[in-house]
Amino acid sequence: MKKKYNVLIVDDEFLARKLLSEYVSKIDYLNLIDTCPNATKAMEVLKNENVDILLLDIQMPDVSGMEMLKMINNKPAVILTTAYSEYAVDAFALGVVDYLLKPFDYARFMQAINKAVSYNVSDQQSDSVQVNDYILVKADYKLYKVNYEDLLFIEGQHEYVTFHTTTKRITALYSLKNLEETLPKDKFVRTHKSFIVSIKHIEDIDKLNVTVAGNKIPIGASYRDSLIERLSK
Repeated sequence: MKKKYNVLIVDDEFLARKLLSEYVSKIDYLNLIDTCPNATKAMEVLKNENVDILLLDIQMPDVSGMEMLKMINNKPAVILTTAYSEYAVDAFALGVVDYLLKPFDYARFMQAINKAVSYNVSDQQSDSVQVNDYILVKADYKLYKVNYEDLLFIEGQHEYVTFHTTTKRITALYSLKNLEETLPKDKFVRTHKSFIVSIKHIEDIDKLNVTVAGNKIPIGASYRDSLIERLSK
């Protein structure tokens, strides 16, 4: 039996909650556990229920969706639903899975839900399971074994990252910051806000870039000193 994902809807507009509820009811692997008109009630639900997917409005009285996001310790997969595009950058920085601009249709909603399901399958906080000399990467409903020896560099792309190996590329829903903390520090180093590279595969380094297997990887100004220090050890 396919796993059911618990959904919580938070929106101060009744019609918006009604529409989202109808969309959720069309998907047999979603289970709507509650709809909330404000963040206060939603936080209570989050304390008492296991929520997998949170559909969250931004503009709400008293506590906004963005403020609520900062209050949640163990975030479920969060899909923001809003009429305002200007919050997108900050929202993705807070780790949301998708950003739905109202009005949106069912097809676009399904696209967001698929991302949320992928998030839950990968379980972002433990997306990667470190075991001995390899990392297990969950992507496309598969589990890939990536040997550290074969991992060239990891490239961050908003809420996704791409693992570049000697034989393939794997794109998955991961946090580059979490990966930086998970990967062994004697084998990998952060060179830029968007890149982690394999120390073993670094071929040369200049003022602006490191070369890894023929690929020029930028060096961020704030990472240069620590990079040189790591390579000198």
